[in-house]
Amino acid sequence: MSIEVRNINKHFGAFHALRNVNLDIESGELLALLGPSGCGKTTLLRIIAGLESPDTGSIAFSGEDATDFSVKERNVGFVFQHYALFRHMSVFENVAFALRVKPRSVRPSESVIREKVMSLLQLVQLDWLADRYPSQLSGGQRQRIALARALAVEPKVLLLDEPFGALDAKVRKELRRWLRRLHDDLHVTSIFVTHDQEEALEVADRVVLMHSGVVEQVGTPQDVWDNPASAFVYGFLGDVNHFHARADKGVVSVEGVSMMAPEHHDVQDLAALAYVRPHDLEVTRYATGAPGIVAELQRAIVVGPIARLELWPLDNRQPEGHDPLIEAQMSAEKFRELGFKEGEKMMLLPKKARFFLQA
Repeated sequence: MSIEVRNINKHFGAFHALRNVNLDIESGELLALLGPSGCGKTTLLRIIAGLESPDTGSIAFSGEDATDFSVKERNVGFVFQHYALFRHMSVFENVAFALRVKPRSVRPSESVIREKVMSLLQLVQLDWLADRYPSQLSGGQRQRIALARALAVEPKVLLLDEPFGALDAKVRKELRRWLRRLHDDLHVTSIFVTHDQEEALEVADRVVLMHSGVVEQVGTPQDVWDNPASAFVYGFLGDVNHFHARADKGVVSVEGVSMMAPEHHDVQDLAALAYVRPHDLEVTRYATGAPGIVAELQRAIVVGPIARLELWPLDNRQPEGHDPLIEAQMSAEKFRELGFKEGEKMMLLPKKARFFLQA
């Protein structure tokens, strides 16, 4: 089922939670709503589910206006962060619940319910836990049971609100892979909310970046990473350093280093911000007169194959409101070969940057 979101606005008192949001969700895709807390992603999910009503705008399912449909009429499955399983019911009874509360005229027989529930438990690879209770399960197992329960009613749309938010990092990673494989088997149109950019980029077919109630960018994980549409998107997706810059006729000067920026060929002497990923900073020992940013190596964190360097600029010209600390990365092998020591004076040279003009 495809979903069309048109001109959605939503206020909570004086707070404008969603600002004229438009979005097309393709049938059978797995879409991530990604952004910081308070950006409007959960509100949008709840409006699609029918749990909230928009102030203005419409929601259509496969071309049919569903704005005034109830949750039941929309036939959506919902999975929350905190499982919402019934503690007094076994795993089997939790999954069977949605089927047993159907009106008598459409309620399946007990034999059909049993067959369907066991099939769903096999799908989430937990049929061996059918007789246990939620308190006897791990967090990851509970969330998989919650998903099986949401799938029991054969929803046309599956909505997941921070589904792995309450789990530890290792379990989250395992469940991300599992959810992707499950979706590839089922092809149910699915939307999940997350503030974890790694989670969104790893699992989703497309990512919707939201900020302050506005959709900043929609695209595949690779597209939003390689071609961020705004400074917010660039800064939200991964670690980044900010530097004052000056753009003039396709050339941008960053701390005395000139870099080509053909997208700004028509700009004449305007202030800009340069965004540089830690792995795009070349780090060398200080040399008098050499171009680059002069900084002191304050700390080196070497874990596994990567060395993460924290450097303090000695001529601090970082944008106001940004932490002056600069982060750089290199291979642990190269770091050991160069023999850098904490407290040394270093030169930083941006190898690649993305530039955004300042208003």
